Amino acid sequence: MPQNEYIELHTKRHGRRLDYEEKKRKREGRMPHIMAEKAKKLRGIRAKLYNKKRHSEKIQMKKTIKMHEEKKTKQKAEDKDSKYGNPTYLLERENQIRAKVLSNTIKQKRKEKAGKWDVPLPKVKGVSEAEVFKVVKTGKTKRKAWKRMVTKVTFVGDGFTRKPAKFERFIRPMGLRFKKANVTHPELKASFFLPILGVKKNPSSSMYTSLGVITKGTVIEVNISELGLVTSAGKVVWGKYAQVTNNPENDGCINAVLLV
Repeated sequence: MPQNEYIELHTKRHGRRLDYEEKKRKREGRMPHIMAEKAKKLRGIRAKLYNKKRHSEKIQMKKTIKMHEEKKTKQKAEDKDSKYGNPTYLLERENQIRAKVLSNTIKQKRKEKAGKWDVPLPKVKGVSEAEVFKVVKTGKTKRKAWKRMVTKVTFVGDGFTRKPAKFERFIRPMGLRFKKANVTHPELKASFFLPILGVKKNPSSSMYTSLGVITKGTVIEVNISELGLVTSAGKVVWGKYAQVTNNPENDGCINAVLLV
């Protein structure tokens, strides 16, 4: 069985059939009828499993549709009668306007999809490679200087194993590896010592992001399950992003603000 993406490669090289889109549309149009026929014919445990699967799919679809709906809300209209406002005997008689409002969850998802967050530190000074990486000379000759020692705080996962010394280009010292961060919740006005799940984005360079280098302004993902925050559906929130607000290599700890 071929392991490479040979179908995608063929599509890129030669394109698709001229009637591909039409056939795809018709196939998708037939699917509900085929599924209904299948549901009628199945018996016993297979029917139970199939109906349970369809039921969960329908619930998920309804939730998605509901989330994308614009809700009508009543809002107080602006008072344009006079610059001093309405007299006392007219205060109860307030005009209302109906406005369409998108749910907060869909707004949050749109923001995350665009990769934009309302971060505490919008502008951060870039960190050069000369500052982050220190040249390490290896071997008996003076010429071999292809290895780099990371001089900033880094995060590596639990299952991390180093490459053999011969093939390792970037060395991340044990003393500068951090697994937890002091995260402040801006609304609760409280700080928590939370485990780090990963480095989402280092604004200085994408290479720093892949290496897990944490500098000032880096967006990290932290485990906030112990805070007990729940979603509108009642599920416990597991991971959330936070931005680092200090220079961890100078302070010896990571201080971050949760992005809510």
